[in-house]
Amino acid sequence: MVGSTPGTSPLRDAYRKVCDRIAAAAERSGRKAKDVLMVAVTKNATPDQIRGLVEMGHIDLGESRVQQLGQRVAQLNEFLARHKTLGGAVVAKPNTPAMPEEVRWHMIGHLQRNKVKQVVPLVKLVHGVDSLRLAEELHNYAARTEQVVDVLVQVNASGEASKHGISPPAVPHIVDQIETMLHLRCRGLMTMAPHTDNPEDARGPFARTAELFNEIRGEKVGRDGFNILSMGMTNDFEIAIEEGANIVRIGRALFGETESE
Repeated sequence: MVGSTPGTSPLRDAYRKVCDRIAAAAERSGRKAKDVLMVAVTKNATPDQIRGLVEMGHIDLGESRVQQLGQRVAQLNEFLARHKTLGGAVVAKPNTPAMPEEVRWHMIGHLQRNKVKQVVPLVKLVHGVDSLRLAEELHNYAARTEQVVDVLVQVNASGEASKHGISPPAVPHIVDQIETMLHLRCRGLMTMAPHTDNPEDARGPFARTAELFNEIRGEKVGRDGFNILSMGMTNDFEIAIEEGANIVRIGRALFGETESE
């Protein structure tokens, strides 16, 4: 990205542009920008880019690969600890949120059952529970470690065989099963759009997932914290917001055209 004005950077420009697009899409859906959370996908970001984003006040970061998640978390924790030790020597620019003392990591990729114990200690939310067996493995680990793990159920709304996720008719049953697990908390649903050059092709799967989300939420009035709908990436996040998403996962629009979300 080029053409930055003095006092800005390509990353800062990109971040502001994405925030503006999120705000505009939220307004079109009758909401405010603060109603939509951006998870910055760090898969192909450089460590400098990740630190730069955090210095701008961004808190929520997402990784899809377990080994890289561990590396990212360790690197950023060291950076944040050093900043805190130095007494916050990095001063935020005017009109920029203060640098946070900690961040929230999201596991946004397919999670294998044998990787659960590596991931859970590092993240605040697991986006992709795509089977009852994975839910059971997460619950067993959480029970052994005496914690409650927040998860989203992944919906295969596009019906593509190449995608992980649960078919829409089976989703309410999986959510009900998770509700019986004392050490898991189902916070909502997640889906991924079909691979296509036309972002509008995502509207149907997003709408179906949103309808399912609202049905489950409406039928389970007492469900604790079932309020997250994670849909949309760089190619289609505006459509996802228009269809009701309150979390979007953005990588390429922030970090460059080589990003593969």
